[in-house]
Amino acid sequence: MKNPFRSIMTFAIGLLLAAAGGSIGVILAEEEQAHDELPLKELRIFAEVFGRIKGEYVEPVDDKKLLKSAVRGMLSGLDPHSTYLDQEEYRELQVGTSGEFGGLGIEVGMENGFIKVIAPIDDTPAQRAGIKTGDLIIRIDDKPVKGMSLNDAVNTMRGKPGTRITLTILREGVNRPFNLDLERDIIQVASIKSRTLEPGYGYVRISHFQSRTTEDLLSALNELEKANDGRLKGLVLDLRNNPGGVLNSAVGVSDAFLVGGIIVYTKGRGEDSELQFKAGPDDVLKGAPIVVLINGGSASASEIVAGALQDHKRAIIMGYPTFGKGSVQTIVPIDDATALKLTTARYYTPSGHSIQAHGIKPDIELVRGELSVTEKPSVAPLKEVDLHHHLDDKEPAGKDPASKDPDGKDKATDDEAGKDETVTEKQPLAAEDYALNEALNVLKGLNILGRHAEE
Repeated sequence: MKNPFRSIMTFAIGLLLAAAGGSIGVILAEEEQAHDELPLKELRIFAEVFGRIKGEYVEPVDDKKLLKSAVRGMLSGLDPHSTYLDQEEYRELQVGTSGEFGGLGIEVGMENGFIKVIAPIDDTPAQRAGIKTGDLIIRIDDKPVKGMSLNDAVNTMRGKPGTRITLTILREGVNRPFNLDLERDIIQVASIKSRTLEPGYGYVRISHFQSRTTEDLLSALNELEKANDGRLKGLVLDLRNNPGGVLNSAVGVSDAFLVGGIIVYTKGRGEDSELQFKAGPDDVLKGAPIVVLINGGSASASEIVAGALQDHKRAIIMGYPTFGKGSVQTIVPIDDATALKLTTARYYTPSGHSIQAHGIKPDIELVRGELSVTEKPSVAPLKEVDLHHHLDDKEPAGKDPASKDPDGKDKATDDEAGKDETVTEKQPLAAEDYALNEALNVLKGLNILGRHAEE
């Protein structure tokens, strides 16, 4: 059986030869049986356009450049994620998954001809400059991006570390575009960050899914358990502004917390595109509660993790709806130096929910905003102990038992203790990161309910 793709290409080459003055009789004879399936009219138009450009364009055009542009055009008409990778782009893709590359540290896509920010990467020039998820980049160094391919725009933003670049940003809620000046840097992405929020409660942030993310996660959890007497009461897994990355790492992270069942499956046209990924029998947290934080910058691999933990009821998902990038891109090598990044399937969560264009909806959706902390009230609130003729609890009138130290001496009030020294208070977690504080409160509530259930 003849390969239809090869048939189309052979016929197209024949038409190109005809446009250049060659003969296609032999090719037509060879492909006679395949003609019914070929878009003959469109291929003739292609050949006609190629011939017109070769013969009439204002400047001579190299054949290889024209054909490469035609390939890019074919892919750009499919979806925002399918593209042709030349030698440099293919190399950068391979380097990017290892966790070190040059540039601004920003994950982007295309929207209506503009560059849309999916998410800035932690500790990069983009994040430090204040670039946010959802921003549209409309100019790069005063050059309009309208008409640029995504790869051209990305390549323009990349450059030698230390060189500067100006991005013109269009942001929802801001009346007019504004400029941001950034300095390019070597982007070394630390995939995992972790710390103890309060005794027994751990925090792990995954900023990007790289080839070593699963191993780094397990190492971070091990260190958190050691720092908390060998067991965590709960974990906050932060996937906010995580643009995705390596599929196998998303599967590995999900597997770490599940005790079986499907993690994610894919469906496409070809048999090779239909895959299932299942979890093993071990949960590294041994059932300790998990809250996963997500937002509009959580995409692709991070949506796989959130969807798997949500469908298996292993975690509470909190935050805002995710980006909705649920398509599978396969790297198809063309030769030793170039490749296609081709969308070949869609992701589905264990319950059959398609991530594509829908995203993951949180179990608890937070109100967007920030929390500001007010100063202590100058007048203390009235309590029972302040009322005239209040009943005593075996203590002299007006004295709270808690106001005595173990030796029976009165403790100084907060105001008295603070008169002769300046106390610098740490910013509360609620003001530093409102969503994280809410996640911690949920974990505490789950632990209280769990203890009551055991009693």
